[in-house]
Amino acid sequence: MLEIATDSRGLARVTLNRPEKHNAFDAATILELTRAFAALGGDAGVRAVLLAGNGPSFSAGADARWMREQAAASQDENHADAMRLSDMLATINECPKPVIAIVHGNAFGGGVGLAACADMVVAKPDAQFRLSEVRLGLTPSTISPFVLAKIGSAQARRWFLTAESFGAEQALAMGLVHAISEDAEAVAEGWFQALLLGAPGAISDAKALIRDVAGATISYSLRADTAERIAARRAGDEGREGLSAFLDKRKPGWVKP
Repeated sequence: MLEIATDSRGLARVTLNRPEKHNAFDAATILELTRAFAALGGDAGVRAVLLAGNGPSFSAGADARWMREQAAASQDENHADAMRLSDMLATINECPKPVIAIVHGNAFGGGVGLAACADMVVAKPDAQFRLSEVRLGLTPSTISPFVLAKIGSAQARRWFLTAESFGAEQALAMGLVHAISEDAEAVAEGWFQALLLGAPGAISDAKALIRDVAGATISYSLRADTAERIAARRAGDEGREGLSAFLDKRKPGWVKP
């Protein structure tokens, strides 16, 4: 259901591979994605992860057969199932490595959730997004923490409630995607090249910094925490190497010749 490959530069490609189902996910796909991102996040040889889909769609959300099974399950069983989906999204969202998503075709329901968990998203011009849950008598509850973090409550008040589809331009305007291009691979490659110039540990720490500081009240404890973080970076190996390289007018050790 997934294709996973890492090139010599450290770019890991995770490809959803259920094209006949528009890459809709079921329990097995959720487990595979969770395990894949947990493993890649802990792999020192991986610099970034690219998430894409084979076939006509990025991901149409939940698989119809899986939804049918859940409709017959108990509330406790549904809660456990929803938590597995939430754990998968959190694993992607909190992956220590930068996550780049290429979205094409349909990204519905949970497919929007996947895009929201990526750090950088490039959409092809044909991409169509929809938070379709209310039309099924459901809500986008499990994906909501991740989607709201990207698009905010003002946008959610429309798209969560109307379940209208929207295109790549609207997704760009609301902050769900960062770029639109017919050559999405080239855009993703450009981002990866930029990431290679940064220190791997610093990039991971910067991801954690965003999660921890965004939306937090500016207080003494927050300021003390951020001061402690930069102090640790300055005194650490990467910080010292980066400053030394800057002063010596050379490339730091993490940048390959």
